[in-house]
Amino acid sequence: MKPKIKLYTLSTCIHCQNTKKFFDDCNADYTYVDVDLLKGEERSAVMKEIRKLSTEIAFPIIVIGNKVIVGFNENEIKKEMGMQ
Repeated sequence: MKPKIKLYTLSTCIHCQNTKKFFDDCNADYTYVDVDLLKGEERSAVMKEIRKLSTEIAFPIIVIGNKVIVGFNENEIKKEMGMQ
């Protein structure tokens, strides 16, 4: 069973765009939230989720199963996805 993948991204961030492209190229099943496009309560709720995941607030934040990766680190992502 493949781990669940969720991304927290910014719509204008090149590293976030590269992360989405990486998962697309791998045909990975993932969901993402462009945090900068959220407003009001929805944005507050997502930021609260992010703070629970990581003390470091930088994008992208990648959650693979129970593992949190901050930033686009291709080697770490591949390791968590069992691609190495």
